[in-house]
Amino acid sequence: METEYEAENCEVAVIGAGHAGIEAGLASARLGAKTIVFTINLDAVGNCPCNPCIGGTAKGHLVREIDALGGEMGKTADQTFLQSRMLNLGKGPAVHSLRCQIDRREYSKVMKHKLELQDGLELKQAEVTELTKEEDGWRLVTRMGAVYHTKAVVIATGTFLGGKIYVGDVSYKSGPDGMFPASFLTQSLVKLGLRLRRFKTGTPARVKRGSIDFTGLEKQCGDEPVVPFSYDTLVPGKNKAVCHVSWTNDRTKEIILKNIGRSPLYAGKIEGIGPRYCPSIEDKIMRFKDKPRHQLFIEPCGMDTEEMYLQGMSSSLPEDVQLAFYHTIKGLEHVQIMRFAYAIEYDCVDPLQMENTLEFTDFPGLYGAGQFNGSSGYEEAAAQGIVAGINAALKVKNRPPMILDRASSYIGTLVDDLVTKGVMDPYRMMTSRSEYRLVLRQDNADERLTPIGRKIGLISDERWERFLKKEEQKKEERKRAEKTILSPSEALNQLLVSRGTTPVSSGVRLSDLLKRPELSYKVLEPIDMARPDLPAAIFENVEIELKYEGYIRRQKSEIEEMRRLEGKQLPKGTDYQTITGLRSEAQEKLNRVRPANIGQASRISGVSPADISVLLIWLQKESRKELVNGEH
Repeated sequence: METEYEAENCEVAVIGAGHAGIEAGLASARLGAKTIVFTINLDAVGNCPCNPCIGGTAKGHLVREIDALGGEMGKTADQTFLQSRMLNLGKGPAVHSLRCQIDRREYSKVMKHKLELQDGLELKQAEVTELTKEEDGWRLVTRMGAVYHTKAVVIATGTFLGGKIYVGDVSYKSGPDGMFPASFLTQSLVKLGLRLRRFKTGTPARVKRGSIDFTGLEKQCGDEPVVPFSYDTLVPGKNKAVCHVSWTNDRTKEIILKNIGRSPLYAGKIEGIGPRYCPSIEDKIMRFKDKPRHQLFIEPCGMDTEEMYLQGMSSSLPEDVQLAFYHTIKGLEHVQIMRFAYAIEYDCVDPLQMENTLEFTDFPGLYGAGQFNGSSGYEEAAAQGIVAGINAALKVKNRPPMILDRASSYIGTLVDDLVTKGVMDPYRMMTSRSEYRLVLRQDNADERLTPIGRKIGLISDERWERFLKKEEQKKEERKRAEKTILSPSEALNQLLVSRGTTPVSSGVRLSDLLKRPELSYKVLEPIDMARPDLPAAIFENVEIELKYEGYIRRQKSEIEEMRRLEGKQLPKGTDYQTITGLRSEAQEKLNRVRPANIGQASRISGVSPADISVLLIWLQKESRKELVNGEH
């Protein structure tokens, strides 16, 4: 290493400028903390080394929530998208999720520029190699010997930390996309006392557009009109690209099975645990041997490149095998591979060492975000980034932390899952992970989180006024729907019968008609003469609230009970081995996780309802002891 020298100090240092680091850095700086964001390569800021898309099932919810808090991912996706689609429209509103195919390079360029323009934020190309605790903060050292002193640190290293690439028999130290890995920071973190682990992920090949035969392939077009991610996007853009669908076949399967021994995963060369819900094509073939074919999507990487992404076809097989099995697929018979698929192994942390603020319990001022915390996905990373960045800034400003519970958001669910349940493989957000998903819909993310973002200081006056106006419009439209009575008429009953629902013989409220599953605002437009001119989002929200009123009321009741348990705080430093009646497994898990409250304790794997009853009785006794001692 070069001779060390003192560089400028800061209040918050962010290590990494991927999706987590971007949101952490912007949030921190916007809250008035002097912030430095470090990245190994400035050209990789906001890079999308895997799928060039933002959103998707449950992930779209996260993007909307990040935006509602004042984050940047949704705005940038709206600025750079190529195709926009709302997924799962054939299912209930709880699982409707927005997904955008983005221009990969443009997204990175826009995000980098936003960091460069942000007041109070410095963006630096440097590899942080050492991290040590100081009396009143943290000391960082770069590979070139620059020493920085800071009050708080957010680690958002993505897949760079100890990164190692695998393609067949070949393996070498590397970050994603051939970047340099972060090879030295791991040693410093282990020395510090963090529990690390090894995970892996992968990506498909990128192929040349001109070598694909699109004849006969199924087209996948975007939705019109386009629905934006961000509540700040007042004029949505237009779809610019079409995606295509193809399928593997018996010949694909045959080639992969014949060469499965050459896969580094099945040859035992890869130690890291891969994502359960985004397996490689060889994993799919091995796990689902009876399935005759697997779907893949051919998607553009940008407007100014001929690279196409093959979603659903990640692999770590040798290059010759990749070329052989890709050539068996319809449309790809003569495809030219521009970048071969690879697997990447990296170091990450056990998130059970963290609080719900994403601060490490034993290391005040140290935060983690993104794949470093054991998650996968750009959206999961950005969601953790904004939480960590907000809390780091609030800490250095001596303000109370922001804690989002499971009932507030998918972000709260994500964080709670990580720090309470831990992860055995890279965590991916899914709608099924939330027990309150009918309340946590993407259409009401602003209603749930914008007041929190405003209180913290990330929502502008202009946006806040728009939000208040929208909430008032929703309230008034709901009142109108409940007060409007439609008289029975031939036109009304013809419409009802044509939709397969019962005609009426007396006056009926508009709200009662909207509760019928066969009807909607759109269907009722011809007979709803007094309808005001409002944004479509207002009608969507009111209709959902009316249709699912009973279910929503039930979930809100469950939320109240959950929050009651969350309010029962567990004393810090409790040794659960000393509590009589707890099972040994519960004692071990509670001592490891150290939950903040009864609600969090109830969600720990291995802690039973009987254990929770024991904890409640113990907590009650402890409260009585404190009361008695206080009286004396």
